[in-house]
Amino acid sequence: MNKPQITIKDIAKALNVSPSTVSRALKDNPDISQDTRDAINKYAREHNYKPNALALNLRTSRSNTIGVIIPQLVHHFFSCVLSGIEMQAAKAGYNILVAQSNEEYEQEVKIVHSFLAARVCGVITSLAKDTSQYDHYQELLNNNIPIVFYDRICTGINTERVVVDDYAGSFAAVEYMIQTGCKRILFYSGPPHLEISKNRRNGYLDAMRKYKVPVDDNMIKLCDTREQAIAITPDLLEKKNRPDGFFAINDETASGILYACKLVGLKVPDEVSICGFTDGAIAQSTDPKLTTVEQHGQEVGESAFEILIGRLEGTSKEQKNNNRIVKTNLVVRGTTK
Repeated sequence: MNKPQITIKDIAKALNVSPSTVSRALKDNPDISQDTRDAINKYAREHNYKPNALALNLRTSRSNTIGVIIPQLVHHFFSCVLSGIEMQAAKAGYNILVAQSNEEYEQEVKIVHSFLAARVCGVITSLAKDTSQYDHYQELLNNNIPIVFYDRICTGINTERVVVDDYAGSFAAVEYMIQTGCKRILFYSGPPHLEISKNRRNGYLDAMRKYKVPVDDNMIKLCDTREQAIAITPDLLEKKNRPDGFFAINDETASGILYACKLVGLKVPDEVSICGFTDGAIAQSTDPKLTTVEQHGQEVGESAFEILIGRLEGTSKEQKNNNRIVKTNLVVRGTTK
């Protein structure tokens, strides 16, 4: 059975000093003699004393805990973002409280309220797919809790953010597909209200315009999961004017397109080219391996933490809109020519 955690009162009783003396000694207060400080700190180390973080937070009304909201923990990009945040938090001496919205607005609201109750000092977050109201985030700001958005950002309130260059990544991918012979490229998009969907759509459209490739409304589909792609793609491939290329909002969707192409007997990339967006494990486990846009999720997480810590510790001073854009790069593999 684990021994109970010792307290300041336990140390005071063992060494026959007052609890206030122990508290000041543990903070290296020079009002306490060096011999007493040494004895108290030695006893604390030997008995594995840990400060009561909750009690400290209640006294100071400020914690060293940062709340992090992840839309989906199983998603490669989001897990990389979390890894970047965790590494930087450990170096800076901050704890993180991680919660998954599971792409649900109501769950996101509950998480924000739990962060408020836990007295987090700041929040790093990415919107759930169906989030279009932001009162819960405004509540954080009203309580002087700074927010940094990453990837799926909120433009409805004034906060700082870290995004990948979705437009440039999309443009580069579609341009490459056109240059390698594609003449009818479909874009499988995410929810249209999300900034990443808008930016990737604009990159797709501008690349098509640059090369004077015709685009009609039927060439942009709301489809951002593997299951949806498998469901809708076979019929599109059976049409007379079938697409010879697909640009997908993420790798999961791209893998579904690849599966659908195999179902109807089309060869990839000889007859159909496919490009995704993320560059996670899925991209390297398909056959053939996916051409995709690399997002650099760990760098996104590191940048988001850096911005937030600048706000919390005053190193960013009064600088406004300390936003970051992380560059993307196209990774060419076997699903394009």
